[in-house]
Amino acid sequence: MTAPAQAAPAPDDVPPRIAQPSPDALAEIPETAEETEERTQEARAAQRELFAHTPGFILRSAASFGGSLVGGAQHGVSGGQVAGDVFMGGKMEIHHHAPTAATHVSGKIPQEEQDALAEVFAEGPAFAAALARLREERVLVLAGAHGCGRYAAARMLLHRLGVPAVHALSDETTPGTLTAQLTRPGGHVLRDLPLTRNRPLRDTHLYAAADQLRKADGYLVVTVEKSPFLSGVTPLVWEPPDAEDVVRAHLTAERPDDTARLLSLGPVRDFLARGGHRPAEAAEFAAVLARYDGSAAAAARLADFGQAAVEKQCRDRLGDTRTELRDKAFLISLAVFDRAPYVLAAELADKLFVHFQRLQHPERPPEIPVFSSLAAETRLERAGAEGEVRGEDTEWGQVPQFTAYFPREDTPRALLAEVWTGHPSARPALVAWLKELARDRRPVVRTRAAAAAALLARADLPSAVALIIDGWAVSRAFGPRVTAANALVLAQLLDAPVVLRLLTQWCTDTHWGRRWTAIRALGLLAPLRPELAGPALGALAARARADHSSPAESNNLIESTALLLSVGSRRGEMLSELVRLLHDDAPPVRSLALAAFVRACDNREEGALVEWYADTGMYEPDSARDLASLWRTALGDRGHTRQALKALHTWVYTAERSAATAQALELLLPALVVTAADRNRLDHELRTLRAEDGGPRPPIADRLFAVLRPSPNPQHQPRS
Repeated sequence: MTAPAQAAPAPDDVPPRIAQPSPDALAEIPETAEETEERTQEARAAQRELFAHTPGFILRSAASFGGSLVGGAQHGVSGGQVAGDVFMGGKMEIHHHAPTAATHVSGKIPQEEQDALAEVFAEGPAFAAALARLREERVLVLAGAHGCGRYAAARMLLHRLGVPAVHALSDETTPGTLTAQLTRPGGHVLRDLPLTRNRPLRDTHLYAAADQLRKADGYLVVTVEKSPFLSGVTPLVWEPPDAEDVVRAHLTAERPDDTARLLSLGPVRDFLARGGHRPAEAAEFAAVLARYDGSAAAAARLADFGQAAVEKQCRDRLGDTRTELRDKAFLISLAVFDRAPYVLAAELADKLFVHFQRLQHPERPPEIPVFSSLAAETRLERAGAEGEVRGEDTEWGQVPQFTAYFPREDTPRALLAEVWTGHPSARPALVAWLKELARDRRPVVRTRAAAAAALLARADLPSAVALIIDGWAVSRAFGPRVTAANALVLAQLLDAPVVLRLLTQWCTDTHWGRRWTAIRALGLLAPLRPELAGPALGALAARARADHSSPAESNNLIESTALLLSVGSRRGEMLSELVRLLHDDAPPVRSLALAAFVRACDNREEGALVEWYADTGMYEPDSARDLASLWRTALGDRGHTRQALKALHTWVYTAERSAATAQALELLLPALVVTAADRNRLDHELRTLRAEDGGPRPPIADRLFAVLRPSPNPQHQPRS
């Protein structure tokens, strides 16, 4: 299907307009074409897949992202002042690039900046050891993750030594030219020395630097990321201070009399309790807190700080020109596979990197380093993420996996929204990558592609539908269609606009693929949003009323409608609606109601309709009456009798294992008998029933058979 690259934004009450395919594309694809590529997944299996692999924050919210949702994890800046030294962004620490020149330059850091930093600096657990080592060795390599405040710590180490001046060395300094920069007395700091395999930092470089520093009466601190290119060098790993210490230090400097009161505020306690805050974020929060004046607006700024901070962080990460394209691809992949195995994020990030390379340099063949010296922990640190070994559920049981995740749960949403709306030039690569993921054989990959598309739809629904979801929906392949359905379900959970209206419209679309997608999505959506079960049933019934569905589409309608009866809080309401459909003028609608009811009954999974009836439904007069009416009609309808009897066997086998279900069936079966034919049918089934393993008739069948024997007292005859 041809769709515009950019669709105009649609108002909230109007579904996005999708470009219509050519007349040839509107032709129904023969059912054999649908069945040859893959065996269609049963709807309940698709539902289990969706629940198993969707990011938890989407299913837990099942509503909207708001300030309170993002309040689930925030951030923190230590050891540094926000203005100039540290900032919230891609790396949390910025490089000051000196002009290109033949000779390297350095400059004295103004004393007032050093003094200002000293007023708000929080030392952290490693500071004392670092100071002692620097005083003794004169040169110290300080290693740490992005945003841990290591540069501010380096400056404060030199300040605490009492040196007359601190000089910032050029970031173009190399290990080989380091010694030549150390000719003046005082302190020297070299920020983020870039190291590579061909340019490592060796112990010999530090020996030469130390000799020169003793001659000049100087000291040197070099900050680096954790790196494998430190040959013979033992760095001191910098550990950032607690966020509370950072906030307290800033408040003590700015509002010393109010420090205790401000720290006791509810939003402040919430912020500090979440943990995982980097120093720059804590300092930024402290700056907002220092301006607190007790007004509602000031309180709102504190409560909303997390959301604004994470959005700014994502903008800075993606917009940082110093970050390599491969690192940005990994960052985006990690947003899609947050809290999934790290290997998935890493593997599929390189596929996205290929698409980015083709987009940015179409004249060059894309290249991916097969073996890299960059450790997983280092890649995660650069992305502002973490990793730990967790158990992952598989169809064979739980297995341990190294899982990657962002400390803040709302980071993936903000990051993908920023890519989609803030960097539209990246869309072609992102779209091609997501389409590739939708055809992956792994359920977790397909489901995460759907979740990513849902997040993009929340940010810009018309473009996400036109460029991604609609292409999946009209695909001949089964996998992309399921991904489209999942994407629309999750988009509705995220409160993307007009999704329900779009699904209703697609139920009667001229293309069979859009109809299939909408039908499946409505069935999956109702258990997650029970209040939508009624509208979903109405849309499915409208499609059945059209009466020109293929057998495959009819089966999809039945399975999706059956899923509506898995909504625990609305099962009684759905039974009533199905009874109402029995009296619809259109025979296909009546047939849909019966077939879906029988399909829902023939289910042995936990929480099945039979369990609900035994636990709850039999005690609700209206629900018990409606369920009995549907059973009687299905058993007496020639087109559904066989499947209804099969479903009844399922209930009897369940009653064999559950006393509550056995009691429920004892009350239900008499209500299913109105005519002699009804009694004879049930008598025959119970007499001829075999055990599940093919053995003799189970005792429960005899017990139920006794319930159906005619009573000598006419007043005990069952009534309809």
